Amino acid sequence: MIDDTNRKSLQQQFSRRTAIAAGVGVVTSGLAGCMGGNSESATTQGGSGSGGPVAVASFFSFYDFARKVADGTPVEVRNLIPTGLHGHGWEPNASITQDIIEADAFIHVGSDFQPWADRAIQTLQDDGVDTQLINVREGIELVDLAASLDPEEEGVGRGRGQDPHFWLDPDRAKQSVDNITEGFVELAPGHEDTFRENAETYKTDILERIDADYADIFDRAERNVVQLAAHNAFQYIGVKYDMEMRPLVVNLAASGDIKPSDVTEAKRVIDENDINYIGAAVFETRQPAQQLLAETQVEAYYPVTPYAGVREDWVEQGWGYEEIAYNINMPTFEVILGNKTPDEVGPDGWNDEWRNFE
Repeated sequence: MIDDTNRKSLQQQFSRRTAIAAGVGVVTSGLAGCMGGNSESATTQGGSGSGGPVAVASFFSFYDFARKVADGTPVEVRNLIPTGLHGHGWEPNASITQDIIEADAFIHVGSDFQPWADRAIQTLQDDGVDTQLINVREGIELVDLAASLDPEEEGVGRGRGQDPHFWLDPDRAKQSVDNITEGFVELAPGHEDTFRENAETYKTDILERIDADYADIFDRAERNVVQLAAHNAFQYIGVKYDMEMRPLVVNLAASGDIKPSDVTEAKRVIDENDINYIGAAVFETRQPAQQLLAETQVEAYYPVTPYAGVREDWVEQGWGYEEIAYNINMPTFEVILGNKTPDEVGPDGWNDEWRNFE
């Protein structure tokens, strides 16, 4: 239950936000002018509709963590990223800032990763909007890009020379769950025990199990090289499990260009390591994977994703970080490392659905 003091505070905040949101066209006019790319309005997912505090998330993985932490409480969690889009590189229109203004909390990934989120936070701060900010990256040690990125790209924006994709490491993901939990305790202190119990359960029962199962896959592999027709988003898996992840797109952006030299290097890795299967990113173009399929010994590509978005059928099945790990990434790593044949992994029909998927 929300006590009278918290209810009054929330009502005051909502009234103030409503007044600001009414003029959101003025508040965000500069913001809208900066944004290019996809102007589609964001959709929302989840939430109990209980009339309690609302938290909006700038990235799918942390929306999923947050809804697990909030389970059984009045806190409603919404995902700002539209279904079917990648959370890194998407540029929304100005209506997203209104969604954030009207929310009680904004769950974000820290600076220098989602430029639109950085600009929205600056707008909130400039206009004195009291939406609570929950930084999921707080206190997390990032790895340097030096070993995983083209030297020409190193240190240019995006985390100031550090790889921001930390949530692929289940241990670092635990810290994000803790950060969300502390934010929710501040947001709705009357439900602290539930938040903390949910967080501990998720870390112990889900993230530790994912960690152990990933470790088992990579420990059984005879090869320590993975070729991915995807952007540079998987280095934390490589660092965590002592595996060399070779992205075809060497920069951090999902929409990054592929240079002829990148393709040449991928061909060399495939030939030297006798690679027959590669991973291709679910929310990125399949053209690079198809090119390697046509020009090398590669027989097929299978799906990988850095948990950055969700498909409509995944939403219908209620998939989150856990389900994507077990139904998408883990089966693919088993196949491309040669641990199992494509017909031996995943649920029934997995190979038929995902072999050279469109």
